[in-house]
Amino acid sequence: MEPFTFAASTDLKLPVAVKMVWNQWLTLPVSYNVLPVNTVLAVTIWDLSPINIPGEEGGEGHHVPFGGTTITLYDEEGTLRTGRQKCRVWRHRHGDGYSDTSTPWQQVKSRNRRSRRGREEEEETVVVSAKQVRKEAELERLVGLMKRHEMGEIAENKWLDQMVFRQIEKMERQSVREGSRPTTARASAAKTHDDDGQESGETKPDGHVDEDEGEYYLYLEFPRFDHPIVFTDHEYPAPPISSLLPTTLQNPSTTSNSNNTNNINLKPPPELHPGPGLHSTDQYGGGSDAEGGTWPLLPIYDPEVGYGDNPAETKHRRLIRGQRNALDRDLKPNPKMRDYLNRVMEYGPTVDLGEKERDEVWRFRHHLARDKRALTKLVKSVNWNEPAESRQAIALLPKWVEIDVDDALELLGPGVANPAVRAYAVDRLRKADDEELLLYLLQLVQALKFEPKHDKDDPDNTEDSSLAAFLVDRAAANLKLGNFLHWYLMVELDDDNPSQSEHNRQIFARVSYDFMRQLETTSDGKARRKVLLRQGEMITTLTKISKDIRSGRGDRLKKIADLKKALADPKNEMIWFEPALPLPLDPGVRVVSVVAEEGNVFKSTLLPLYVKFRVQGGGEYGMIFKTGDDLRQDQLVVQILALMDRLLRKENLDLKLTPYRILATATLAGCVQFIPSTPISGILGAAKYKGSILGYLRFHNPPAAGESSVLGVRKEVMETYVRSVAGYCVITYLLGVGDRHLDNLMIAPDGRFFHIDFGYILGRDPKPMAPLMKLSREMVEGMGGTDLGLVPESQWEVFRQYCFTAYTTLRRSSSLILNLFALMGDAGIPGLVVLGAQGEAVGKVEERFKLGVGESEAVGLFGALIEREMGAWGPVLIDKLHGLTQGWRA
Repeated sequence: MEPFTFAASTDLKLPVAVKMVWNQWLTLPVSYNVLPVNTVLAVTIWDLSPINIPGEEGGEGHHVPFGGTTITLYDEEGTLRTGRQKCRVWRHRHGDGYSDTSTPWQQVKSRNRRSRRGREEEEETVVVSAKQVRKEAELERLVGLMKRHEMGEIAENKWLDQMVFRQIEKMERQSVREGSRPTTARASAAKTHDDDGQESGETKPDGHVDEDEGEYYLYLEFPRFDHPIVFTDHEYPAPPISSLLPTTLQNPSTTSNSNNTNNINLKPPPELHPGPGLHSTDQYGGGSDAEGGTWPLLPIYDPEVGYGDNPAETKHRRLIRGQRNALDRDLKPNPKMRDYLNRVMEYGPTVDLGEKERDEVWRFRHHLARDKRALTKLVKSVNWNEPAESRQAIALLPKWVEIDVDDALELLGPGVANPAVRAYAVDRLRKADDEELLLYLLQLVQALKFEPKHDKDDPDNTEDSSLAAFLVDRAAANLKLGNFLHWYLMVELDDDNPSQSEHNRQIFARVSYDFMRQLETTSDGKARRKVLLRQGEMITTLTKISKDIRSGRGDRLKKIADLKKALADPKNEMIWFEPALPLPLDPGVRVVSVVAEEGNVFKSTLLPLYVKFRVQGGGEYGMIFKTGDDLRQDQLVVQILALMDRLLRKENLDLKLTPYRILATATLAGCVQFIPSTPISGILGAAKYKGSILGYLRFHNPPAAGESSVLGVRKEVMETYVRSVAGYCVITYLLGVGDRHLDNLMIAPDGRFFHIDFGYILGRDPKPMAPLMKLSREMVEGMGGTDLGLVPESQWEVFRQYCFTAYTTLRRSSSLILNLFALMGDAGIPGLVVLGAQGEAVGKVEERFKLGVGESEAVGLFGALIEREMGAWGPVLIDKLHGLTQGWRA
């Protein structure tokens, strides 16, 4: 044990008749946060000769240790000791301060003892009477109450407290006398603080006891705190698996298949070469000596392996890359190297390149400039800490072939900090039209967090962010883009957003300010600013109404009446909008008034409001407004759904999806577009539909005379149903949407099938045995079932083909979808935060794309999934239990 600080001592106290009391606080020059968990406090009580006291004339300064004790600062659970502590004092010993101390502070309740007066050495067991046990238990209870009194948990009553304290002290002395008869004499002590103590006077026990055998106690008073102080160590990240396991233990399929999504490409362990006369005998490099003895070679974890760069490798790379600058310009790969580079180009955005892969990409960088997929790989291969290497990479950017949007989004992610590279990615986004840009706007707002910090001292740096300037310019020129940019920023600036850092809040505030200032420069800028202000007032009014209804008393009918009354109240300014107001949820829809009598309150825990508006030019628009619920996750899922719909349509595949609009207006508030539809649970329970989806479709869409039909339903309606079921089966599987039951599966009268309520995504589900894909028996029967022999018009095979086509089409655009999720990793969305690591969400989606296998094999796996989910009994049981639960609640 090593001392942490200097020793401290109290003032000298002359002996008194009964006890010694110091009552002196000692402070040591060391902080608690630097003390290890095994820290001990060693206290020694010195006995100064009463005749030869230092400083007195003729005094010799004679002193001996009266006794010592050693107490641990932390208890067995790593909690700092506080309050009064009773310590055993060991006579004529120093407090040694060792971990295996000979002066422990706690008294051993029973021990073996040997007689000193000529008896034969033998062990004696301490026998304690039942009466003594009860006295000891009562004394411990009273001491515990005294500690509570000292901490202020028991009210103070001075005159009564003194009587109680004297009685407890008397009981302690009596206990010492009785307990000392078979063992040793005891003494009580008074008190001191922290790093010193107090000693009590000795009490005379009954019977003869040698002075050396007397027991003494010291009471130490440690500081108290409002909360427990717990020791904790810094937890380092888990070591890479390749740094712990030898190469022979690794999974060959993982190491050989470089396109495996789980392959991290960490550095392999170094090779071991036994010296002369030593022969490797085991997988860890153990060997044998010349005499035939064996010895193991144990692997030791080095935190830098797999994380930090090897200085020798860095120097080697710098020299090699520097020498080849002139030769690399005209260097072309041979067929074998071309195949190798093609495999590297097929890596997904989450795959890190190995050392050799980075070197080869850099070596053939001029040749790869014609491959649009290669730029993101080059950015990963460059050592941006080397100025010369960085300049060469930046000089290549203007010569590179135009990259796709998914690569531009990857270059705007958290892994790229070079301003020139990010500016190049923004230039690529400038070529996207407003409708396409709107699909990525949610992620681009999040990408503002990853922009390099603005250097105010640099006179050439006049803009904080090229991305911010781009978004502000495009949003100021387009009403729809400006509307959504404003509300996305308002959510990030919400005071109730606990995950938002102050630095990020300043970034979004600056962009919002620049956007408003840019609007002033446009012709209709002032009018648009006023529109945004009026939208904010309407959302504020709806928020107040929603909270009042949730907190108000009464049943649902009364709450509906209260809602209608509030919407019709003139002071809420919802009766008429003059001029017409673009809805925040859909700025292309201009509303002129609210239909107060159509207001409704849904049966739900959070009591969402249904509000209907009259639209300019005729028509009505239904909207659901919710408070107390975080709609950002639903907003993200619907945004990805709209993007996937666009990707499928570009391939001439219209799956009749319904990406209804969702807009979070705050962290715990937002709007949802209302789509007239019926849940499957309601369809199956309705007699007029004969308890089936097919009956529902026949009821609403009977074929007219001479009109073609399938299964008694108009042909285009049945086709809409089959296409939409296929699309949502594929998309909800890829996004890992959970908590699927018959209440959040909806069907519109025109045959459109769609999902609502995306509270669980990326494989999370509150129910056990949850399916990977929601494809119930009722859904399949709505298209005719799977038995073509029984139902010749069954659309089952058509449904399967739509599924396979949609899956392969979206799989080809996996990089774009994965990059969008990567940009949302730091958004604070609950479904992403619960996964922990930032890349975990991307990995969950990537896993379902099956990028590690070929397209035909991936389709085969997906087809097997459809067959498996069709015959699974777990989803059926879940639907039954959910129906029973909902019926019980009703």
